[in-house]
Amino acid sequence: MFEQLTWQRGGPDKQPPLLSLQATMVLLRFLMLLFALIVSDLHSLPWFINVSEREGPGTILQSFSFNCSSHMPTLELVNVQPPTTFFNPPSLTRWQGIYVGKVTLSSSARLDALAVNHYELQLRYTCGNLVMEGPLFVDVQRASGHVQCVGQFVSPGGEIIQVPETVKPGAQLYTLLLPGLEVQGTQINIISAQDPPYFPGPFSISEQGCLQAPSQGLKGHAQKIFRLQISVFFGQGQSCQGMLMVKVLPVPSSQVSFLQKTQSITIPEDKVPGSKVVQVQARGFDLRYEIFSPMPSPLYSIGSADGVVRTTVPLELAHARGAAVTKLQVKAFERLRPWASAELDLTVNVLSVNRWPPHCIPALLVTQIPETSPVGTVLNTLTCTDPDSTGATLDYQLWLHSPPDLASLCLRDRVLEVNATLDCDTPGACFQHAASILVLDHGQPQMTTEVPVLVMVTPVNEFTPACAPHTFWVREDAGPHTLLGTVLGTDMDYPRNSIEYYTTGGPSIFAVDHLSGEIHLLGTLDYEQQRLYRLIVLLIDHGQDWDPTYHRSGSCTITIEVEDVNDHPPECEPPFQELTIYTTLGHSVEVTKVSCWIPQEPQRLTFSYSIMGENSKNQFRMQEAILVHNYSLLEPPWPEQSCTYELLIHVADAGPFIPHLSTTATIIVHLVPWRASTVATSTQRTTVPSVMTSLLVTNTETFWHPEPWFVVVLTATGALLLLALGWLVSKLLQRFTQVLKAPSKPAQALMLNSIQGNEGSIEGFMDAQRMEMSRAPSSVMNLV
Repeated sequence: MFEQLTWQRGGPDKQPPLLSLQATMVLLRFLMLLFALIVSDLHSLPWFINVSEREGPGTILQSFSFNCSSHMPTLELVNVQPPTTFFNPPSLTRWQGIYVGKVTLSSSARLDALAVNHYELQLRYTCGNLVMEGPLFVDVQRASGHVQCVGQFVSPGGEIIQVPETVKPGAQLYTLLLPGLEVQGTQINIISAQDPPYFPGPFSISEQGCLQAPSQGLKGHAQKIFRLQISVFFGQGQSCQGMLMVKVLPVPSSQVSFLQKTQSITIPEDKVPGSKVVQVQARGFDLRYEIFSPMPSPLYSIGSADGVVRTTVPLELAHARGAAVTKLQVKAFERLRPWASAELDLTVNVLSVNRWPPHCIPALLVTQIPETSPVGTVLNTLTCTDPDSTGATLDYQLWLHSPPDLASLCLRDRVLEVNATLDCDTPGACFQHAASILVLDHGQPQMTTEVPVLVMVTPVNEFTPACAPHTFWVREDAGPHTLLGTVLGTDMDYPRNSIEYYTTGGPSIFAVDHLSGEIHLLGTLDYEQQRLYRLIVLLIDHGQDWDPTYHRSGSCTITIEVEDVNDHPPECEPPFQELTIYTTLGHSVEVTKVSCWIPQEPQRLTFSYSIMGENSKNQFRMQEAILVHNYSLLEPPWPEQSCTYELLIHVADAGPFIPHLSTTATIIVHLVPWRASTVATSTQRTTVPSVMTSLLVTNTETFWHPEPWFVVVLTATGALLLLALGWLVSKLLQRFTQVLKAPSKPAQALMLNSIQGNEGSIEGFMDAQRMEMSRAPSSVMNLV
């Protein structure tokens, strides 16, 4: 197990204070004793440590402790990525039974976060047969204001620069590349003497480290070496010094030249780094090539031996600024005589390659609008860019899918708008509009992006349901659940006629079906009580708005007229008559008038009358409601004795009503023939009987017609009394058996008197009848 014991930072010449060293040793001893109880392994790797680029050689990056009592452990640095010599092999020492390993920076370490900011060290620990490996990651942190002079520039011999004597006055000879030169306030000066006549003029160096030739040029100073001491001051007390050796080369004896002084080449932007751009060739011997402007070249490099120009970075015009046109100055020179050179102006044009389709936000356009949205309503604005060319112009096209023939949407530049009325009250008219917006760039080949568009049109409840007033007719004898009619409501919203029906107030004997609008009868009707009903039907729509709780309502008045039905038979008063009439030969006599009516319908007074039964000789007839006896229809011999006829008078209502109901009135007629007091004996003259006045005697008998319930109660009570009486009689019979078998004479006398008394009562009743007929002629009295 790796354990971190020490963490030290600083240069190789910095020593920790004594007090800090003692505290570190005490802590180290304590940790060693603690870790000695644990078997070491590498399961705690990897480690991540941060190191400042200021750290120099000898800096301890990480310390480890191991417990390996039975073997001699080893700690190796297997490899470093990226490869470098900045790290020493790990050291491993034994101290108080504990092995301590350290990883330090080597003497060649020059950490530069701008060059490499991450290293991966692979460590291997061996303890006998136990071998463990693990990585150690080192991140180099940028130190603010840290500058260091590196390379041949700071070496004792300095850096040698070879220039031909034909160099142009003021030409750029060399660029000093030091980390930190970009820091503001950096000052670079030539501090060595540049006195004539050795120097043709002073060399100059800019703040960017560019060394320029003297303004007098170097003509005639071949084979001279100019030593230039350079001082670099970075501020905050940081500085360094170095040496530049400028060696002037004579004019070459052989001429190096290009076939043409300028060359232009065009390449696509999709070339990967390292791709060949062009190969330049110059005439000469043992030539080398370099790009001296711009220096350094950020986009291209050239092969020193073959002159092949290659790309060094991706040439995407959208990201690489200034990559569209690059002007390079290429120099060809002899390897042994660099002053023998020629220059070529190379222009590289990069064409945009259409590799990426336009990128649009949003990539999917989904929205919803109400169907009442006016024309011109903005649905969304599309934002698209071309990754291949920032700021390039794009074309937009709208393709409608469903419905394809209705241009309800339109695209104005990048804005999607409502183009026509979104009426959803026609089945299948809308509710969903599917389209696509095609975005096209102008590259080669042309790339296209399709943005799906889905516009959901939500319904709006615009119209109020309505129905027309209507009148229904129903017979008064219609039974419950009879269908009277249907209320036809209309609603122009979609879905059409999605209506529910209700009644508000009104009679409770009618009900309307909520879905179909059918009106049903629930109770019974009576034309005589109420002939007209008015029913207010309320219509409420539903399912026609995106808000299910929003409804519209309307109403209409339904009139129900009750048709009269002949449901009450006529009634005659009295229903039974018994009459005695005296007839005269050859005369008609009015017997009685049948008085009938319908109590529930007193306005109906038209009836038909007919005689039924015991009128075989048709001596009775009805004149409207009057019963007439016609004695003239009889043929001799005429009856001399009184006759009794029981006539049934059939009374039926008349008129257009169907069915015709009827009733029967019973009339008992006692027919008494009228006789003359004298009868003619002579055959030669005809005796005309005197005019006689007929007397109509009406005998009305009243009778009692009890209610049915009373008859039932009376019958039950009588039955109980009879039972009780039977029981009492049975008791009495047992005691008076002998008396009943041989009644005494006084009892017989008593019974005879009782019988005589009853006969006297009957005779008294007959005498009363005779008194009533006292005014009649004697012949009539004799008949009675």
